[in-house]
Amino acid sequence: MKRILLPAGGAILATGLLAAGLAGAANANAVPDWASDTMAKDAPSALAVADFWLKANGHTNNLAKATPYTWETKATSKLKVSGGYTPDTKASTVAPIGEEKKVATKTQNINLPKTIGKVFFVDSAGALKWCSGTSIQAKYKNLVSTAGHCVFDDSKNASVMDKWVFVPGYYQGKTPWGIYVGKTAYTHYDYSVYNDRDRDYAFVTVYNGIQVGGGTPKQVSQADFEKFAGAKFDKYVPITKAEYDKCKDLNGKETSDCWAKSTDLEDLAGPGTPGAVPVRKEVTKEQYDAAPPASPDVNGRKSSLTPVTEFVTESQYKAYTGPGYRKIDAAGNFTITHYNVVYWVKKDTKVEYFKTQFYVVDGFIKDVGALGVNVGGQGVAWNQKPGSKVFVFGYPADAHPDGHKAYTGVTPKWCYGTPQGKTYASAAYKAEEHIALKCAMTPGADGAPWLIKYSNAKRLGYVNGVTSIFHDQDGNSRYDYSSSPYFDGETATVYKQADLAWSGSLK
Repeated sequence: MKRILLPAGGAILATGLLAAGLAGAANANAVPDWASDTMAKDAPSALAVADFWLKANGHTNNLAKATPYTWETKATSKLKVSGGYTPDTKASTVAPIGEEKKVATKTQNINLPKTIGKVFFVDSAGALKWCSGTSIQAKYKNLVSTAGHCVFDDSKNASVMDKWVFVPGYYQGKTPWGIYVGKTAYTHYDYSVYNDRDRDYAFVTVYNGIQVGGGTPKQVSQADFEKFAGAKFDKYVPITKAEYDKCKDLNGKETSDCWAKSTDLEDLAGPGTPGAVPVRKEVTKEQYDAAPPASPDVNGRKSSLTPVTEFVTESQYKAYTGPGYRKIDAAGNFTITHYNVVYWVKKDTKVEYFKTQFYVVDGFIKDVGALGVNVGGQGVAWNQKPGSKVFVFGYPADAHPDGHKAYTGVTPKWCYGTPQGKTYASAAYKAEEHIALKCAMTPGADGAPWLIKYSNAKRLGYVNGVTSIFHDQDGNSRYDYSSSPYFDGETATVYKQADLAWSGSLK
């Protein structure tokens, strides 16, 4: 495997950002294969991270608000074959954790591994993001495998992502086996310093999982709510105008726990009604054709504006659900024509009044134990033949470059195939020795595990790669290949550092 060297005069580049794991009195010129960085430094910090993602405040929690993360902005150029890979050490494996019971079945469905899930974090722009990942074998059953770019932020000199957590089996804001806060992230030195895509993998130790459970909500004052350091939530309840008036302070202003909401209303009238005004309403082509002409002042007449035709993309055309008339013209253009009629309405304002109620929950957080105990963990393999058959499990969500959206990211998907015994290069993304697999997954599947020797009965295999880059090989603006760094002896060195790291409980 190639090794990026420090340029002249750059021997101290990025020091202070990463703890590179230099031990004892090692030669000052020696560069280790691995680098590490602290995420949540202690239990109080980790609890604050979990609270950030899990907090219920009467609205959707932050987990459900996250969107898929990717550092790509467009489909890559076609991958170039760069020859075969020669293993740098002996091929080896680490066995997975535990076995799920085999269930007798006559179907040929793929049993999804319980170990997979989403990793959530806050990126350098402050956006809530997620990637894919899996639990893997480790001494303390506390380790997650994912892509390096899902842990280290390229735009901030590879500093770790903020508020990083792993949620196995994630589904619509739910955490069936708990939420696991990242403690320490490990990756290859060349990735952490130079963003070398041939090292785009990471192993993250996580604290014991915590789960929402136990405790009874108790209504409290706003002052007590703000002072309470544990789990808490608020909700809005409707009140009368008289109750709202009692909430106001001595100066007649709204207080923070009572508030009013106004909504503009349009009540259907007629052209002769005092105070009525004409408004346009979009209708179907059939309704427009049946409407009276534009000249008389009657309700439901045609608008004096002629129908407007807009040209759209295929994905916009398919996604459109409004009343406009869709048509593909003789030249192959996707068009939507909008028709309007006129109605007369009287405008009014509706005012509603609400009060915020505050609740605290003692005993809200409970320790659910180590990740590998709860969901098991995949094995790890390195220096394997690139032609080994693999399953890839991830949560694709983003649209293809042409706008077509094939996945939602709500549930995991899978690809299966045999990477060719070649390595591939993408100059645009600093990748020279990736392995590639035909797979139509889209971003959101970043960090998805590549599992060899996968047992459908046991739902276990060996992580032998992670999804790093999505590719468009046939040039039709849709992803059709995924590629991964080749897991070699240097990958094993990084993994073994993470394998020995203790994380512990949050309680």
